[in-house]
Amino acid sequence: MSTGTDNWQLTDRVRLSGGEVLTGVFGDGGPPVVLVHGTPASSYLWRGVVPALAREHTVHVWDMLGFGGSRPAPGVAPSIARQARALAELVEHWNLEAPDLVGHDIGGGVVMRAHLVEGVPARRLALLDAAVIGPWNTRFTEHMQRHADVYATMEPSVFADIITPRVHTATSRPMPDEVAAAYLAPWAGEEGQRRWIDQVAAVSYRDTEDVVRRLGEVTVPTLVLWGEDDSWMPTAMGDELAAAIPAAVQERIAGAGHFLPEDAPDETAERLLRFLGPR
Repeated sequence: MSTGTDNWQLTDRVRLSGGEVLTGVFGDGGPPVVLVHGTPASSYLWRGVVPALAREHTVHVWDMLGFGGSRPAPGVAPSIARQARALAELVEHWNLEAPDLVGHDIGGGVVMRAHLVEGVPARRLALLDAAVIGPWNTRFTEHMQRHADVYATMEPSVFADIITPRVHTATSRPMPDEVAAAYLAPWAGEEGQRRWIDQVAAVSYRDTEDVVRRLGEVTVPTLVLWGEDDSWMPTAMGDELAAAIPAAVQERIAGAGHFLPEDAPDETAERLLRFLGPR
Protein backbone atom coordinates (compact mmCIF):
# COMPACT_ATOMS: atom_id res chain seq x y z
CA MET A 1 0.00 0.00 0.00
CA SER A 2 1.11 3.55 -0.55
CA THR A 3 0.74 6.91 1.16
CA GLY A 4 1.58 8.87 -1.99
CA THR A 5 -0.76 11.68 -2.91
CA ASP A 6 -1.29 10.36 -6.41
CA ASN A 7 -1.45 6.64 -5.67
CA TRP A 8 -3.14 6.23 -2.30
CA GLN A 9 -4.30 2.65 -1.99
CA LEU A 10 -5.39 0.29 0.77
CA THR A 11 -4.98 -3.42 0.13
CA ASP A 12 -5.90 -5.23 3.35
CA ARG A 13 -9.45 -6.58 3.47
CA VAL A 14 -11.15 -7.36 6.77
CA ARG A 15 -14.50 -9.14 7.07
CA LEU A 16 -16.71 -7.63 9.77
CA SER A 17 -20.25 -8.35 10.91
CA GLY A 18 -21.53 -5.49 8.73
CA GLY A 19 -19.55 -6.22 5.59
CA GLU A 20 -16.00 -6.05 4.25
CA VAL A 21 -13.70 -3.07 4.74
CA LEU A 22 -10.40 -1.99 3.25
CA THR A 23 -7.76 -1.14 5.84
CA GLY A 24 -4.12 -0.14 6.09
CA VAL A 25 -1.48 0.13 8.79
CA PHE A 26 1.48 2.54 8.55
CA GLY A 27 4.45 3.10 10.85
CA ASP A 28 6.88 0.94 12.74
CA GLY A 29 5.70 0.32 16.24
CA GLY A 30 4.83 3.65 17.85
CA PRO A 31 1.65 4.15 19.91
CA PRO A 32 -1.42 3.22 17.86
CA VAL A 33 -3.72 5.85 16.37
CA VAL A 34 -6.86 5.13 14.34
CA LEU A 35 -8.06 7.67 11.76
CA VAL A 36 -11.76 7.70 10.83
CA HIS A 37 -12.84 9.76 7.82
CA GLY A 38 -16.23 11.37 7.24
CA THR A 39 -18.64 11.80 4.35
CA PRO A 40 -18.43 11.99 1.37
CA ALA A 41 -14.77 11.08 1.73
CA SER A 42 -12.73 7.92 2.34
CA SER A 43 -9.33 7.12 3.82
CA TYR A 44 -7.96 9.18 0.91
CA LEU A 45 -8.67 12.21 3.11
CA TRP A 46 -5.77 11.22 5.39
CA ARG A 47 -3.10 10.65 2.73
CA GLY A 48 -1.29 13.93 3.51
CA VAL A 49 -1.44 13.40 7.27
CA VAL A 50 -0.41 9.74 7.56
CA PRO A 51 3.32 10.07 6.66
CA ALA A 52 4.00 12.60 9.42
CA LEU A 53 1.98 10.66 12.02
CA ALA A 54 3.61 7.38 11.03
CA ARG A 55 7.03 8.68 12.03
CA GLU A 56 5.89 8.66 15.67
CA HIS A 57 2.86 6.36 15.69
CA THR A 58 1.47 3.18 14.19
CA VAL A 59 -1.35 4.60 12.07
CA HIS A 60 -4.45 2.54 11.31
CA VAL A 61 -6.83 3.71 8.57
CA TRP A 62 -9.91 2.25 6.93
CA ASP A 63 -12.67 3.02 4.48
CA MET A 64 -15.96 2.99 6.38
CA LEU A 65 -18.71 0.66 5.21
CA GLY A 66 -20.15 2.01 1.96
CA PHE A 67 -17.24 4.40 1.41
CA GLY A 68 -14.11 4.10 -0.72
CA GLY A 69 -13.38 0.43 -1.35
CA SER A 70 -15.51 -0.94 1.50
CA ARG A 71 -18.89 -2.56 1.04
CA PRO A 72 -21.66 -3.24 3.56
CA ALA A 73 -23.26 -6.65 3.55
CA PRO A 74 -26.63 -6.90 1.74
CA GLY A 75 -29.36 -5.24 3.77
CA VAL A 76 -26.91 -3.41 6.06
CA ALA A 77 -27.40 0.36 6.23
CA PRO A 78 -24.12 2.28 6.66
CA SER A 79 -25.36 4.25 9.68
CA ILE A 80 -23.16 5.86 12.30
CA ALA A 81 -24.22 3.15 14.74
CA ARG A 82 -23.13 0.44 12.29
CA GLN A 83 -19.83 2.21 11.59
CA ALA A 84 -19.15 2.47 15.34
CA ARG A 85 -19.68 -1.28 15.69
CA ALA A 86 -17.33 -1.81 12.75
CA LEU A 87 -14.70 0.38 14.42
CA ALA A 88 -15.03 -1.62 17.64
CA GLU A 89 -14.52 -4.84 15.67
CA LEU A 90 -11.50 -3.39 13.88
CA VAL A 91 -9.87 -2.30 17.14
CA GLU A 92 -10.27 -5.87 18.34
CA HIS A 93 -8.99 -7.24 15.00
CA TRP A 94 -5.91 -5.04 15.24
CA ASN A 95 -5.46 -6.14 18.89
CA LEU A 96 -5.30 -2.55 20.15
CA GLU A 97 -5.76 -1.98 23.88
CA ALA A 98 -6.38 1.78 24.08
CA PRO A 99 -5.52 3.54 20.81
CA ASP A 100 -5.77 7.22 20.08
CA LEU A 101 -8.99 7.73 18.10
CA VAL A 102 -9.25 10.53 15.54
CA GLY A 103 -12.52 11.25 13.73
CA HIS A 104 -13.47 13.77 11.05
CA ASP A 105 -17.05 14.83 10.19
CA ILE A 106 -19.36 11.85 10.86
CA GLY A 107 -16.17 9.97 11.71
CA GLY A 108 -16.18 12.08 14.87
CA GLY A 109 -19.63 10.75 15.70
CA VAL A 110 -18.42 7.23 14.92
CA VAL A 111 -15.41 7.63 17.23
CA MET A 112 -17.49 9.00 20.10
CA ARG A 113 -20.15 6.32 19.74
CA ALA A 114 -17.49 3.60 19.60
CA HIS A 115 -15.92 4.99 22.78
CA LEU A 116 -19.03 5.83 24.81
CA VAL A 117 -21.56 3.26 23.58
CA GLU A 118 -19.50 0.36 22.21
CA GLY A 119 -17.00 0.66 25.05
CA VAL A 120 -13.85 1.01 22.95
CA PRO A 121 -11.07 2.23 25.28
CA ALA A 122 -9.07 5.23 24.06
CA ARG A 123 -5.91 6.95 25.29
CA ARG A 124 -6.84 10.23 23.62
CA LEU A 125 -9.61 11.51 21.34
CA ALA A 126 -9.33 14.05 18.52
CA LEU A 127 -12.45 15.41 16.82
CA LEU A 128 -11.98 17.34 13.56
CA ASP A 129 -14.94 19.35 12.22
CA ALA A 130 -16.93 16.59 13.87
CA ALA A 131 -20.60 15.69 13.51
CA VAL A 132 -21.50 14.90 17.11
CA ILE A 133 -23.95 17.41 18.57
CA GLY A 134 -26.94 17.51 16.25
CA PRO A 135 -28.69 18.48 14.20
CA TRP A 136 -25.59 18.60 12.04
CA ASN A 137 -26.76 17.53 8.58
CA THR A 138 -26.21 20.21 5.97
CA ARG A 139 -29.15 21.59 4.00
CA PHE A 140 -27.79 19.72 0.98
CA THR A 141 -27.93 16.39 2.83
CA GLU A 142 -31.37 17.12 4.27
CA HIS A 143 -32.70 17.85 0.78
CA MET A 144 -31.27 14.58 -0.51
CA GLN A 145 -32.85 12.68 2.36
CA ARG A 146 -36.28 14.21 1.68
CA HIS A 147 -36.05 13.49 -2.05
CA ALA A 148 -33.92 10.34 -2.13
CA ASP A 149 -36.15 8.71 -4.73
CA VAL A 150 -35.62 11.64 -7.11
CA TYR A 151 -31.84 11.64 -6.72
CA ALA A 152 -31.71 7.85 -7.02
CA THR A 153 -33.51 7.87 -10.39
CA MET A 154 -31.47 10.65 -11.99
CA GLU A 155 -29.21 9.87 -14.88
CA PRO A 156 -25.74 9.22 -13.39
CA SER A 157 -24.26 12.05 -15.46
CA VAL A 158 -26.80 14.52 -14.04
CA PHE A 159 -26.17 13.25 -10.53
CA ALA A 160 -22.43 13.74 -11.08
CA ASP A 161 -23.07 17.32 -12.20
CA ILE A 162 -24.75 17.94 -8.83
CA ILE A 163 -22.25 16.32 -6.47
CA THR A 164 -19.07 17.49 -8.23
CA PRO A 165 -19.40 21.18 -7.29
CA ARG A 166 -20.57 20.10 -3.85
CA VAL A 167 -17.30 18.25 -3.21
CA HIS A 168 -15.35 21.32 -4.30
CA THR A 169 -17.00 23.35 -1.50
CA ALA A 170 -15.51 21.01 1.14
CA THR A 171 -12.28 23.00 1.12
CA SER A 172 -11.53 26.68 1.54
CA ARG A 173 -8.55 26.58 -0.78
CA PRO A 174 -9.30 25.60 -4.41
CA MET A 175 -9.38 21.83 -4.77
CA PRO A 176 -7.43 20.59 -7.82
CA ASP A 177 -9.59 18.76 -10.32
CA GLU A 178 -7.54 15.57 -9.98
CA VAL A 179 -8.04 15.57 -6.21
CA ALA A 180 -11.77 16.13 -6.58
CA ALA A 181 -11.84 13.29 -9.11
CA ALA A 182 -10.27 10.96 -6.53
CA TYR A 183 -12.93 11.86 -3.96
CA LEU A 184 -15.67 11.41 -6.56
CA ALA A 185 -14.41 8.13 -8.07
CA PRO A 186 -16.22 5.85 -5.56
CA TRP A 187 -19.51 7.59 -6.36
CA ALA A 188 -19.29 7.24 -10.17
CA GLY A 189 -21.85 5.46 -12.32
CA GLU A 190 -25.09 3.83 -11.26
CA GLU A 191 -23.48 1.77 -8.49
CA GLY A 192 -21.71 4.78 -7.02
CA GLN A 193 -24.88 6.83 -7.21
CA ARG A 194 -26.76 4.14 -5.27
CA ARG A 195 -24.01 4.01 -2.67
CA TRP A 196 -24.09 7.80 -2.21
CA ILE A 197 -27.87 7.75 -1.72
CA ASP A 198 -27.60 4.78 0.66
CA GLN A 199 -25.11 6.52 2.92
CA VAL A 200 -27.03 9.80 2.85
CA ALA A 201 -30.24 7.98 3.80
CA ALA A 202 -28.47 6.16 6.65
CA VAL A 203 -26.76 9.17 8.25
CA SER A 204 -28.72 10.71 11.11
CA TYR A 205 -27.89 12.69 14.22
CA ARG A 206 -30.25 10.29 16.01
CA ASP A 207 -27.29 7.91 16.16
CA THR A 208 -25.35 10.47 18.18
CA GLU A 209 -28.10 11.61 20.56
CA ASP A 210 -27.16 9.05 23.22
CA VAL A 211 -23.52 10.04 22.71
CA VAL A 212 -24.33 13.70 23.35
CA ARG A 213 -26.07 12.79 26.60
CA ARG A 214 -22.85 11.11 27.75
CA LEU A 215 -20.23 13.63 26.64
CA GLY A 216 -19.75 14.64 30.28
CA GLU A 217 -18.49 11.11 30.97
CA VAL A 218 -15.41 11.55 28.77
CA THR A 219 -12.34 11.30 30.99
CA VAL A 220 -9.53 11.07 28.43
CA PRO A 221 -7.77 14.10 26.92
CA THR A 222 -9.75 15.38 23.93
CA LEU A 223 -8.85 17.76 21.12
CA VAL A 224 -11.58 19.60 19.18
CA LEU A 225 -9.94 20.90 16.00
CA TRP A 226 -11.85 22.96 13.43
CA GLY A 227 -11.21 24.73 10.15
CA GLU A 228 -11.96 28.43 10.61
CA ASP A 229 -13.53 28.62 7.15
CA ASP A 230 -15.72 25.51 7.43
CA SER A 231 -18.82 26.33 5.36
CA TRP A 232 -20.49 22.97 6.05
CA MET A 233 -20.27 22.92 9.85
CA PRO A 234 -19.55 26.37 11.31
CA THR A 235 -17.06 26.91 14.11
CA ALA A 236 -19.90 27.48 16.59
CA MET A 237 -20.55 23.75 16.42
CA GLY A 238 -16.98 23.16 17.52
CA ASP A 239 -17.41 25.65 20.36
CA GLU A 240 -20.48 23.76 21.60
CA LEU A 241 -18.76 20.39 21.34
CA ALA A 242 -15.66 21.53 23.21
CA ALA A 243 -17.79 23.05 25.97
CA ALA A 244 -19.64 19.75 26.46
CA ILE A 245 -16.53 17.62 26.96
CA PRO A 246 -14.70 18.01 30.28
CA ALA A 247 -11.25 19.55 29.87
CA ALA A 248 -11.39 19.43 26.08
CA VAL A 249 -8.73 21.43 24.25
CA GLN A 250 -10.09 23.52 21.39
CA GLU A 251 -8.05 24.74 18.43
CA ARG A 252 -8.72 26.14 14.96
CA ILE A 253 -6.74 26.23 11.74
CA ALA A 254 -6.91 29.46 9.75
CA GLY A 255 -7.69 29.31 6.06
CA ALA A 256 -9.05 25.76 6.21
CA GLY A 257 -12.52 24.52 5.35
CA HIS A 258 -14.50 21.42 6.26
CA PHE A 259 -12.06 18.93 4.73
CA LEU A 260 -9.41 20.06 7.19
CA PRO A 261 -6.86 17.29 6.42
CA GLU A 262 -7.19 18.14 2.72
CA ASP A 263 -6.92 21.90 3.13
CA ALA A 264 -4.09 21.88 5.67
CA PRO A 265 -2.48 18.42 5.92
CA ASP A 266 0.83 19.58 7.37
CA GLU A 267 -0.73 21.76 10.04
CA THR A 268 -3.35 19.12 10.83
CA ALA A 269 -0.59 16.54 11.33
CA GLU A 270 1.42 19.00 13.44
CA ARG A 271 -1.55 19.74 15.72
CA LEU A 272 -2.32 16.04 16.09
CA LEU A 273 1.30 15.15 16.84
CA ARG A 274 1.52 17.90 19.44
CA PHE A 275 -1.68 16.67 21.10
CA LEU A 276 -1.03 12.94 20.87
CA GLY A 277 2.55 13.28 22.10
CA PRO A 278 5.75 11.51 21.08
CA ARG A 279 6.32 7.80 20.93
